[in-house]
Parts: sequence; C-alpha cells; structure tokens
Amino acid sequence: MNDNLPDEDGGGFDADDWTRLKPFTGTVATLDDVQARRAVFALGETDDPRPIAMELPQPVIWWDDDGEQAAVAVQAETHLGPDGEEMEVLGLILPDGGGAVALMEDVDLVDATDPTWRALVTNAIDPGAAEED
Repeated sequence: MNDNLPDEDGGGFDADDWTRLKPFTGTVATLDDVQARRAVFALGETDDPRPIAMELPQPVIWWDDDGEQAAVAVQAETHLGPDGEEMEVLGLILPDGGGAVALMEDVDLVDATDPTWRALVTNAIDPGAAEED
C-alpha cells in the first residue's frame, strides 16, 4: 500500500478536476506498479486476484474510522482471502493527494454532482470553507 501518490501537481483533486486522475485498470497490480505510482495497492497472499470491471475514476464517499470522506476510486480488484471469502478492494485517491485502500462495502459510489461528496471535497481542501457557507 502507498499512502501518498504525488503527481507533478501534488496528486490531489477538487470537485471539478477529479476526472484527470489516471485509473489503473485491466490487470491486477504488482508491487512494481505501486512503486512506480501507477497503482495504489498490491495485495499478496490472496487467491484468484482479478480486476473488477467498473468505470474508473469513480467518485466515492468512503466510510472510515473518522467518518465519511470524499475520495475517487482509481483501482478496483477482487481477491479471495485465506478463508476463501471474496474481498472487493478499491484504491482511492483523497483530495489532498494521499492514497487509501478500502473495501467496496465501505464506500458509496456517487455521482460527481452529489452535494455531500462535493462538500466533503471542498472541506478536505479548505476546512474553513464549510464554516464560511
């Protein structure tokens, strides 16, 4: 996993330029892909890894320990864990350019016009903006 995927511009996004994020699709990521900053994560010790066919990049609201966060999914894979249970895993880019890994069950797929997603993006970029509205 890579917690920071900087791009020439810092790697982050706002509610209007998220579509420029480059998705990692068509194959399962390797450690080399993560080290080259083409992918957010590479899982080892799983069985039957496969890419998930879905439109990427995809705006999401990620429900983590700190509550809801705006993100954009740029990678989607399915893996079988040691217990044989299927895990659908997403590689996320956060508005500040950081990367995160989440299970599909912990995100809501949204449209970029979703007012909650847009407010979360704006607040992540400029925490004072929410107070100004």
